[in-house]
Amino acid sequence: MQKHTLHREKSGQFSNLANTLSYRQDTLTDLITAPFSLKNIGLQIPNKQQNYSLETRHTLVNELVKQFPTLAINSPVALNIERLKKDTTFTISTGHQLNIATGPAYVIYKIIHCIRLAEELKKEYPSNEFVPVFWLASEDHDIEEVNHTSLFGKKIQWNEQQGGAVGQYELNQWEEMKAEIAAFFHNHPEGEIHQLLEKYSGDNVARATQQLYHTLFERYGVLVIEPNVPGLKSLFTNIMQEEVRKPFVEQCVHKANETIVRLGFAPQAFARPINIFQLSKGKRERLLAENDTEIIEAIGNHPEHFSPNVMLRPAYQETILPNLVYVGGGGEISYWIQQKGVFDTIGLAFPLLSVRNSVQLIDVSTQKKCEKLNLLWQDIFTPLQELQRDYIQANSGDELNFSAIDTALFQLNKVLIEQAELFDQNMEKFVEAETSKLAKQLEMIKSKFTKHRKGQLEVAMKQLEDLKAKLFPNNGLQERTESFLSFCKDGNISKMIDVVKNEMDPFENDLIVLLLD
Repeated sequence: MQKHTLHREKSGQFSNLANTLSYRQDTLTDLITAPFSLKNIGLQIPNKQQNYSLETRHTLVNELVKQFPTLAINSPVALNIERLKKDTTFTISTGHQLNIATGPAYVIYKIIHCIRLAEELKKEYPSNEFVPVFWLASEDHDIEEVNHTSLFGKKIQWNEQQGGAVGQYELNQWEEMKAEIAAFFHNHPEGEIHQLLEKYSGDNVARATQQLYHTLFERYGVLVIEPNVPGLKSLFTNIMQEEVRKPFVEQCVHKANETIVRLGFAPQAFARPINIFQLSKGKRERLLAENDTEIIEAIGNHPEHFSPNVMLRPAYQETILPNLVYVGGGGEISYWIQQKGVFDTIGLAFPLLSVRNSVQLIDVSTQKKCEKLNLLWQDIFTPLQELQRDYIQANSGDELNFSAIDTALFQLNKVLIEQAELFDQNMEKFVEAETSKLAKQLEMIKSKFTKHRKGQLEVAMKQLEDLKAKLFPNNGLQERTESFLSFCKDGNISKMIDVVKNEMDPFENDLIVLLLD
């Protein structure tokens, strides 16, 4: 296998803000605690240690024990839960919505990034422990965003509309969906995928998803947390009550948004007057009334019936976790830089922000197609029309060499201008306008020549189109659409996770390109 890297800005796949978060966090000092770096993580350790109580640690540990009651005593997850009892243990976290069957590949990359960062921090700060955490965003309600995945280019969809928090959905028609996934691997009955799908079950979608990721990452000690439980929500009761009693999030986010605009970027989202939902069976309803005594009392009695929205959820995560770094994609981190004022208001340590590794996997068959088309790995990031044009020119000999035409036009323009100068300035302008028209006509003629030759090279054009569609579905990186399972044709996911993990670097800012064996 070969590993290459490409500057994100050269890939054409990331926004200006995402690139700034990856390479230039020092320009965002008003929005973050400190730029992400090994040194600054070390400085964050005592800050979080002082900001996180032993009582909260004990609650977190007790709740995790409840969520994983059948762990073997020597399980890496059990050992990490035990480590969390000590105030020298910290978490490195990421999170995501409950996509079907792991969703797009980048979800897996986020978790691997956390694992690798925890490993590197242990080397640098051996007196501390660092635990990777995957936070299940089980309270999200947008089922349309998560009810599908793309497997080997085919969309797999779970058609349910039960309403409310997705994590609480019952597993109706779940076995049919799993069977559709398993069918892709029927030639590999021994593959790990079949055991994994058996574990992909439970009382609801949240529990099934927790089991899925736990099975995949238990050997690395990843704690897969379901946050929508009474014991953990109780740690956030006071803050939710305060947001209802005297809303503060909207003002804090608005101030951050002003800074973001001043820096030349667009805010990712806007806060609401009250940033809490009320949860019930099949419903997730936004709170509207400020200082509602009845609601404030209900939050105190049953905090699990209430849910912070995207503008308050980061504070919930950081309240219950002894967290140092949050790992996410550029778009996701864009939400977090709107949050520091919220954290400051409630006296909560704001974590360092790490943009996850982005990985482009190129399998053997795709590499062979590239070789046949005389493409280097860097060429795949070139827009399709440019690729096709370059291919036509490279494979047309002198047929589409327009240099002679261009030279002749230049010489003609020069002679006409010289003649015009003998008359007057108006004549010179007339000549310039007419030769400009001629240049446009010649471009149309060259385009016609190119179109004709393109038809002759139709097979190669289609191959380039198919290649780009496979590597960049919907004109985006494959990691944003295609499931990680698509790169595990024999059904052995853990093996491929190890392949990617060995090449990941949590301090690498560039896009990672892996040419698989």
